[in-house]
Amino acid sequence: MTEAILVLEDGRTFRGEAYGAAGETFGEAVFSTGMTGYQETLTDPSYHRQVVVMTAPHVGNTGMNGEDPESRKIWVAGYVVRDPARIPSNWRSTRSLGDELREQGVVGISGIDTRALTRHLRERGAMRVGISSASTDAEALLAKVRASAEMTGAALAGEVTTTEPYVVPAVGEKRFTVAAIDLGIKANTPRMMSERGIEVHVLPVDSTLADIQAVEPDGVFYSNGPGDPATAEQNIAVLREVLGAGLPYFGICFGNQLFGRALGFGTFKLKYGHRGINQPVMDRTTGKVEVTAHNHGFAVDAPLEGSTGTPYGEATVSHVCLNDDVVEGLELRDASGALKAFSVQYHPEAAAGPHDAAYLFDRFASLMESNAQAH
Repeated sequence: MTEAILVLEDGRTFRGEAYGAAGETFGEAVFSTGMTGYQETLTDPSYHRQVVVMTAPHVGNTGMNGEDPESRKIWVAGYVVRDPARIPSNWRSTRSLGDELREQGVVGISGIDTRALTRHLRERGAMRVGISSASTDAEALLAKVRASAEMTGAALAGEVTTTEPYVVPAVGEKRFTVAAIDLGIKANTPRMMSERGIEVHVLPVDSTLADIQAVEPDGVFYSNGPGDPATAEQNIAVLREVLGAGLPYFGICFGNQLFGRALGFGTFKLKYGHRGINQPVMDRTTGKVEVTAHNHGFAVDAPLEGSTGTPYGEATVSHVCLNDDVVEGLELRDASGALKAFSVQYHPEAAAGPHDAAYLFDRFASLMESNAQAH
């Protein structure tokens, strides 16, 4: 086995074995609490430039297949596991996780105490990290880590978006048309909309209001994606135009942060973020608690109680994380109390699960139906 090292920007060092591709990589160290669904995590574009530490000790048992990718490639900057599976054992598996990481050039490390690493990140916060199997000189790697780019101020959606528009047709009878801005969209998102009779036009990140209106949408959707929401000024400006035009809006993850900024709220970087598929969130509009899938390092700074007046209507916090009271959803209503737009900070498409939040796509369909009836 080839020796590898992991060095955090505060100097904490772990030594293990090379896993995946050989070489060197840098990114933001984050931990994911999911015990399954690693293929969906790896191919989620919102993990771009992040080195993912898996808290589950045994990873790779189900291998990799051709059905579960959420995008065209693996996006994580690096991968950290304690005990990689030696032999995948799932009927759908076509190759091992280690082989796929090598094929796609993803540098990783195994055989380290991921529990100790996760506790360190939990206490000190997400930070820059380097992994190397090319050299085991910790001091030299530390210098490179401290010279690498930070996530704060990073504009990354343009690096993961589609270059050309494409259409995901409605399943069965077409009920609505949605313009979906691809900030790092996962494949299951338009799929879940299409199952509800929605024809989804996926548009590049730099699309204008004219581009959106050209598909004659019944609603507008902003996807998940990587980077600092404060850098997405063009998308925020377009979203304000969408709201001003009265188009129904639904946003998730990055789309929630941009919705918050469009309404006049700020965003801030969380100490270590929310990642994984087991985060508890309360829908304050119904009082129900759902277990949800997350990947976000930034959050909206909005008052949890009361409403806030905006040029587009009254904004309220609709969802909240039960672990730390972080804003997990926003609603915008007009003077009559009718819903105009909403967003959530988590992933309701939730590949590979859980499926508690699928109702949000039905809520979006109901919003478009109500808007059509009103006009």
